[in-house]
Amino acid sequence: MDYYKALGVDKNASEQEIKKAYRKLAHEHHPDTGKGGGNDKKFKEVTEAYEVLGDKQKRQQYDQFGSAGPGFGGGQGFGGFDFGGGFKNVNVDFGAGGFGDIFESFFGGGGGRRSKAGPQQGSDIEMVIQLNFEEAVFGVTKEVEISRYEKCEHCNGKGAEPGTELKTCSDCSGTGQQVRIQRTPLGQIQTSGICSSCEGRGKIPEKKCKKCGGESRVLKTSVIKVKIPAGIHDQAVIKLREKGEAGIQGGTYGDLFVHISIIPSKEFERIKDDIYTTGHIHLVQAVLGDEITVTTIHGDVKLKIPSGTESGKTFKIKDYGVQKINSTTKGDHYIKVIVDIPTKLSKKEKSLYEELAKESNLSIKPQSKGMFG
Repeated sequence: MDYYKALGVDKNASEQEIKKAYRKLAHEHHPDTGKGGGNDKKFKEVTEAYEVLGDKQKRQQYDQFGSAGPGFGGGQGFGGFDFGGGFKNVNVDFGAGGFGDIFESFFGGGGGRRSKAGPQQGSDIEMVIQLNFEEAVFGVTKEVEISRYEKCEHCNGKGAEPGTELKTCSDCSGTGQQVRIQRTPLGQIQTSGICSSCEGRGKIPEKKCKKCGGESRVLKTSVIKVKIPAGIHDQAVIKLREKGEAGIQGGTYGDLFVHISIIPSKEFERIKDDIYTTGHIHLVQAVLGDEITVTTIHGDVKLKIPSGTESGKTFKIKDYGVQKINSTTKGDHYIKVIVDIPTKLSKKEKSLYEELAKESNLSIKPQSKGMFG
């Protein structure tokens, strides 16, 4: 048998294409799910083909030698075991993925695995909070409005009308699980899943709660306070335990994950916990030196500019950066000094610069059409 032809794919088909083809054909020909009772022979053929082509090593061997070695093909079963004579009732656990996915789609029970029953934790919630630059630097408390499932206060999360009791589910006898036996080419396979009547709780209310309809939770809109610590970084995530949705059947709340988005500042550039700015000084200040005022996130600071400072020089102002998160220490402030060359001069300024040129023994040849011409 040509395995590729059996699944209707070419030899260059990807793993996903092979799996998709098998799902479709297996469902079409399976005796319990196919139209008109399925086709037992076809089902065995496509299953045999998928056993080989769905495994990288066996597929490579098949492509090279035309077979997948002993224990495969010719009616042999999964993993080389013959599920033919002698195995009338088989409890199979195929594990995660592979054939477990196929049998779960057929029988809804995951190939014999017991689904989780009883109270289950609620779903997590994710949201984004946008902060301006100052809020991120110094911290802030935000009030956010979210819609989520909360525990029903009327029945205290029991699902039963107050004053009534919970009784044992008659469909599962209180186990929370329903067992089914399915006929397959491998024999009879027993599967189990959550009881549809009690949803795995094992008990059902004598009278359902009039507020939640027995669901044990209701949809509400709530306002939650989120404390943003000082120094938080862009794209950070804050986890608030049990601020997500209420669980089903009295289960605990899920968590709330807050993703932080920070609007950049027009004045300050932040890199980790340090702040970077640019300051401009006059040519004379750079030559003679001076004291300038630098604006930081913590206020104005005096900075001494030494004489002979070149344009582009960077000065560090220690401990004037962002407070490090969950710490009392801070980053630093770095200011890059740009020396501005004057573009317009008064007559007196021009005269002084000419005197300076003579003092410096510079032979200046003024241009007829220069910036000061």
